[in-house]
Amino acid sequence: MAITIKDIARESGYAVGTVSRVLNNHPDVSETARAKIMEVVEKHHFRLNNNAKHLKQQSSSGIAIIIKGSQNMLFAPIVEKMQNMLLEKGFATLIYYISEMENELETAIQICAERRPVGIMFLGCNLQYFPKRFPAITVPCVLVTNSAESLGFDNLSSVSIDDAEAAKAAVNHLLGLGHRNIGILGGFTDKSKVAQTRFSGCLKAFNDNGMPFDADSQYIASMFTIRDGYNSMKTLLGRIPHISAVFAMSDVMALGAVRAIKDAGLNVPRDISVVGFDGIELSEYIFPSLTTIKQDKEKIAKRSVEILLANIGKKLPAVHETVPFTVIVGESTTQLYQEEKLNG
Repeated sequence: MAITIKDIARESGYAVGTVSRVLNNHPDVSETARAKIMEVVEKHHFRLNNNAKHLKQQSSSGIAIIIKGSQNMLFAPIVEKMQNMLLEKGFATLIYYISEMENELETAIQICAERRPVGIMFLGCNLQYFPKRFPAITVPCVLVTNSAESLGFDNLSSVSIDDAEAAKAAVNHLLGLGHRNIGILGGFTDKSKVAQTRFSGCLKAFNDNGMPFDADSQYIASMFTIRDGYNSMKTLLGRIPHISAVFAMSDVMALGAVRAIKDAGLNVPRDISVVGFDGIELSEYIFPSLTTIKQDKEKIAKRSVEILLANIGKKLPAVHETVPFTVIVGESTTQLYQEEKLNG
């Protein structure tokens, strides 16, 4: 009986997606994992072609996954889940990492010309590129963690949370704790639809509570990285001497902010409360644990794959699904002391 990729995964102790990446010679696998998996492969004389009935190997049967930004810890478990689901359904995955500044539509068009995928999934995309260039793509596509409803393309679906409502909930959490001098760390609103939408949610929270917000001093735009979160928090500390709370539009930015606050000789949350966004696993284990907006990674991955596969080979209308989010209250936020409220 021929051995399968699942058998290799079981014997090696690694996930099916990791085995697939090794067999397809992807670079994003540790040498330890690669060596162990190849040991099992060679032991059973496994050849990828022998598993053709379980995994379509022609490039025209593959699904491309384009991931924008290499430091987004939210994407890793989503991609892993999607890969496993696609492999179980008999589809090879073509993984592409691009920088935050690259145009994912140009990448997708090139992939379509060279590899002829039957579908494409975009993670971390910039919607401003889509109106002009997406019509060149004819295969079914899904935006993952970003809504495409406003674009109106028949072959472009999406699965995401309500970013505006989630950001509003984050700011409302801080306002509910008595904080008034609140800073926001986010993306470039003129380039990122996600940053723009989350920023609008922040403004709604301030407006609903009758609180003024000066974007010139209270908002810092940067890349969604730990380093930029650190540097942006340092800038914010210089701008707002009496700041008592900060909302970062990603957990990795929040992690950088926490470090900058500590390096300034301050304490989280006693001096400054911090809220993140995404609910990455690391946020549970740092000290203090991070208060964050948690996205349901499992459901986002599952529905994205289900929607894409349902549209492959069929002329179905685009689907735009919103997945619920959760406010996770960790140790990084606390009630503002009454005397600070009076002085603030």
